Amino acid sequence: MLSAASSASTGGATGSTCGASLTSRPRGTSCWSGTRSREISRFRIGRKFCKIKVVSSQLSISSVSDQDAYRAGLEPVRQWKAYSLDGYPGFIFIPNPFLPGCQRHWVKQCLKLYPQKPNVCNLDRHMTAEETTDLWGQSKEQLRRKNSSKGEPKSLLEKLRWVTLGYHYNWDNKKYSADHYTPFPSDLAFLSKQVAAACGFQSFKAEAGILNYYHFDSSLGIHVDESELDHSHPLLSFSFGQSSIFLLGGLKREEAPTAMFMHSGDIMVMSGFSRLLYHAVPRVLPNLEGTALPSCLELALPSDFPDGSVIEHSSEEDWQVCAKYLQTSRINMTVRQVLPDGQSFPEDSEQTAVSKDSYHQVDSKAKRHKPNADS
Repeated sequence: MLSAASSASTGGATGSTCGASLTSRPRGTSCWSGTRSREISRFRIGRKFCKIKVVSSQLSISSVSDQDAYRAGLEPVRQWKAYSLDGYPGFIFIPNPFLPGCQRHWVKQCLKLYPQKPNVCNLDRHMTAEETTDLWGQSKEQLRRKNSSKGEPKSLLEKLRWVTLGYHYNWDNKKYSADHYTPFPSDLAFLSKQVAAACGFQSFKAEAGILNYYHFDSSLGIHVDESELDHSHPLLSFSFGQSSIFLLGGLKREEAPTAMFMHSGDIMVMSGFSRLLYHAVPRVLPNLEGTALPSCLELALPSDFPDGSVIEHSSEEDWQVCAKYLQTSRINMTVRQVLPDGQSFPEDSEQTAVSKDSYHQVDSKAKRHKPNADS
């Protein structure tokens, strides 16, 4: 195991044990034994060892004021640790830069606010708009009382697989369109702007988001995020809750992937050459610290956290529901800019970029079925 925190020239994760680590392993074998091997084998890799060099990545400290970082719930950029991989230009890994207690805000938003209408979710194809209006309200008591019994019915929040924001991704034709849009959440747009600016993308605009909700039997298939009409701006990824294994491949499926852990609070940026690389999430793992939740989620927002931030205090009642959900789940927010600066969608819809691979999750119970937007 090669730890990103120890192999680079500067230290580990910021403020918690929720940092990142990368692993070197024999090509042709999975990064663990006996799970999701079918997905990994699709990379069709050889038998040699991958030798991965982890290096420190320079951030644009002057592009984000301490005040703006604080407003987004982040440590000052000068205190962040950032890493890249030799051979993957444009890939940046930032181990948990969030201030204590601030991750809770984003977890609550992903469970309570962002799934609300007019945003779109996977349950819309099976339920009426009235039935999906308040997933939180219909699920919170059931989640709060939930025990470890596997035979217990799932709440609607536990059936949630994805939510789209801003320009809503069309899972059928793999496109975005001007007429399928709702206002992008201002707090998430502000967070994304600070992270993008710190990575050198000061003009980044958060125009579309996909939230993925994982459980221990979930995975994300091998794919490329290329449906956006603009690839010069980065793809931002934020992880909360349980850990996962992330595979970063190449421009072709047959290129060997590099495996790494994504822990709660970690941020991943794919830009430049790395923007269009194949990648996947083959497995979600129980908290590696041995407790129900990572320690970085145990801290509540300080009572004296100043006003003027996009971060809101969560009630203890709300957090109990979020914590119970996260005991078996991981939430991932991905944010991207869809359109080139100053441009709009082409009049001819045929000019819209189409993705090679559907962006989907696969539950282990449905392995024999073709995954789709309803999963």
